[in-house]
Amino acid sequence: MTGAPDFTGRSALQIAAVLAAGTVDAVAVADATLKGIADCPDKAVFTATMLERARREAAASAVRHRDGRPLSLLDGVPVAWKDLFDLQGEVTRAGSLVLDDGAADADAALVTRLAEAGMVTVGKVNMTEFAYSGLGLNPHYGTPVNPWSRDEPRAPGGSSSGSAVAVALGLVPIAIGSDTGGSVRIPAAFNGVIGYKSSGGRWPLAGGFPLSRTLDTAGVLCRSVVDAVLVDAAARGLAAPDLRRGSLKGLRLIVPTNVIWDGIEPAVAQNFEAALARMVLAGAIVDRRVLPSLDAVLALSAKHGALAALEAYDLHKERLATEAPHRMDRRVVARLRAGAAIGAAAEATIRAARPQMIAELAPIFDGSTLIAFPTVPHVAPKIAALEADDDLFVATNLKTLRNTLIGNFLDWCGVSIPTGFDASGLPTALLLSGGPGRDDHLLATALAAEPVIRDATHQTDPR
Repeated sequence: MTGAPDFTGRSALQIAAVLAAGTVDAVAVADATLKGIADCPDKAVFTATMLERARREAAASAVRHRDGRPLSLLDGVPVAWKDLFDLQGEVTRAGSLVLDDGAADADAALVTRLAEAGMVTVGKVNMTEFAYSGLGLNPHYGTPVNPWSRDEPRAPGGSSSGSAVAVALGLVPIAIGSDTGGSVRIPAAFNGVIGYKSSGGRWPLAGGFPLSRTLDTAGVLCRSVVDAVLVDAAARGLAAPDLRRGSLKGLRLIVPTNVIWDGIEPAVAQNFEAALARMVLAGAIVDRRVLPSLDAVLALSAKHGALAALEAYDLHKERLATEAPHRMDRRVVARLRAGAAIGAAAEATIRAARPQMIAELAPIFDGSTLIAFPTVPHVAPKIAALEADDDLFVATNLKTLRNTLIGNFLDWCGVSIPTGFDASGLPTALLLSGGPGRDDHLLATALAAEPVIRDATHQTDPR
């Protein structure tokens, strides 16, 4: 087959449909995707492309489709990987210059799962060094520019920065990220795409470079909730999803009235409230109330330190005692060293409090309830200002992470869905969260909620 159309900006489901129809094959899709990546003027989005692997996997997919035996609905669909997932034969750098332990002997478990579904790996995308920031800046490989920037370059969000920008630019329909404190949902919000974070243990993490072994989860950035559902099925080893579209009728949405709203920008709040009103018209019931557990999570961290900080320090403490910090992002080094101040007693308190807090909120998630609030309290900040002022960087990073990190500590699953734009044309987003292991209910409901939440009066493509 020749003459593949331009697949820029197509969703995974749209690409799957043309592959199933036989109008183009996976090789044509892969070649068009690789060409789009090569032609992209922002060279900080991808850190590596896998031409040989992509063409080999695409050729195998084309044969399967021709023979009428695709491995899944995603067979032949391109996927990009945050550069902390091992790809066989490639060095996993996690956004850093100091990781060079040689090429990976095998794919990460999640890479294997998606390969078994027939997805075609096209490359690795950029990220914050060691996944340790919610803003997405990287001094080593460059910072991918938020494609919605109009006045001056805006931050992509992190740590899955390249994953979000690659999807927002339409270079790939699917990019996989990790989420320890918001690293999928934040860049999704800043870039106007869908970001789904799985709850703990749903997706395999073996072969991924960790930040916090307790809080790390994986997720997907994509163009629709349907795409997230398809990827979730593949990540769990299923050929097709095992959940159906839910309904907004009778859905109870708990909207916290505390902490989430501190320092929120007017457009973020306005777009959230407008989306919420549309959901009410579709049958949802809004329950506004104080959730003391949210304040408790932040108070615990303020008093004793963050669980992610102590686990990140433990992972990197030997590296910090070498010359390596001189070749690392100074802001990441500072955050890592701060974890050393968290002593054994504080760690014990934090670890004992977490399951108690999770249990306290368990009754809320009764199968008909989700929690809703703005994903991030502000739109994407300007890169230049963050680069020029480390104090501003620290303050902005903490505010950026505040809403989402609560969900990581409480093991919530979450889907960030665009709600519209501010006056400068920058995306805003709403976060739907479900309890531990409630991913099926969350995703089923998000399928119904997405067209209601999205502001149809605004464009969905920054190009």
